[in-house]
Amino acid sequence: MLVMLGWALGWPAGAVTLDELAARLEKLEAKVAAYEERYGPLDGPQSSLPETMRGPVRPSQYSSPAKGGMGSGSSFADTDRSIDESFGVGGGGGGGGAGNWWERTTLGGYGEMHLNLGDVEEIDFHRWVLFLNHRFNDRIKLYSELELEHSLAGEGKAGEVELEQAYIEFALDHNLYAKAGLFLLPVGTLNETHEPDTFFGVERNPIEKEIIPTTWWEGGAGLSQVLDNGFSWDVAVHSGLDVPAMGSDAFRIRSGREKVSEAPAKEAAVTGRVRWSGTPGVDLSAFAQYQPDITQTTSPEDNSATLVGATAHLQRGGFGLRALAAQWSIDGAMPRALGVDDQYGYYVEPSYTVMLGNGSRVGVFGRYNYYHYAKGEVMQYDAGINFWPIDQVVLKADWSHLEEKGKEAEDIFNLGVGYSF
Repeated sequence: MLVMLGWALGWPAGAVTLDELAARLEKLEAKVAAYEERYGPLDGPQSSLPETMRGPVRPSQYSSPAKGGMGSGSSFADTDRSIDESFGVGGGGGGGGAGNWWERTTLGGYGEMHLNLGDVEEIDFHRWVLFLNHRFNDRIKLYSELELEHSLAGEGKAGEVELEQAYIEFALDHNLYAKAGLFLLPVGTLNETHEPDTFFGVERNPIEKEIIPTTWWEGGAGLSQVLDNGFSWDVAVHSGLDVPAMGSDAFRIRSGREKVSEAPAKEAAVTGRVRWSGTPGVDLSAFAQYQPDITQTTSPEDNSATLVGATAHLQRGGFGLRALAAQWSIDGAMPRALGVDDQYGYYVEPSYTVMLGNGSRVGVFGRYNYYHYAKGEVMQYDAGINFWPIDQVVLKADWSHLEEKGKEAEDIFNLGVGYSF
């Protein structure tokens, strides 16, 4: 029976022994059992899968807090990867490319609308996003993401149409993957996974706005690998930031995103991450980036910049804890003179989620944020509630209190609705 199964899966005769095949099957059964214990039967509809196991098809760090559990750290495509790796297969040649093209193409997306009531009272459909992914064959896939921000784009309008992802991924041996194109950088907690049903709060945390300029994508090439001991790693060489050196936004990190739109390519950057999720309910990562000149100039002035950071996500039943710390160090006389050579921030976010029945959940959270960036020093306190009538739809309400050095404190009440599929 095992020999017939190996033949059906395309293994060449004599490639594995019966003992080796039995060990691989045992390993696969353990993975499937662990998956079904956490997410339900594999033969259920895809709509029952957590966000990290469906579109967009990309590595993601955390699952929805609505689940009250940890994500596997892999996308829906990565489920296929783990099964292939367990059997020691992975599609050589053009296999997997048979059939009509639409049978190998998937759609997904997300959206969110916000109501902000503070010094500025505003309602905004902040993001509408469409994912389009295509499997050319077992080894080559396309992942892409198109986003419309603030409902309207064009001259004099507040919004933008953005290509947030468009890259080709190549499956190599030993669970190693290479990619080339435009992709999200492996940094922080939200940059790769930021669908509204996957995090607490109407607005994204401010550390991943001003210190890590989420959403942050670049053009280049990268490698990643998931190891059997719970570790994984990513490394990428890509285009870099182009922060202004003068003016009101001088050395503001967020102002340096060029979004791979006729972006300067004088100085490349390199980013790396190591992650460990070997124990259920624990997910830790450390990341770093280096850029020879963050202002993309050819002048003798050296504005080399280094970003370092770490994340933690702990989950025990309904109790969750997320934390992030990140710091930029920028060389050069000008950033030192302006007092912006060190920019850093951190947040700590405890939460608790309970099931209400009929697939609905409710969760409460608090978050303390502190950051020192190019425009000053800010402390922000957030508290609120998320309600998921189903896993992929969320209603949110929260309150934010901001204390910025040199300014009056501000209180903001936020309401939001979001979805993903």
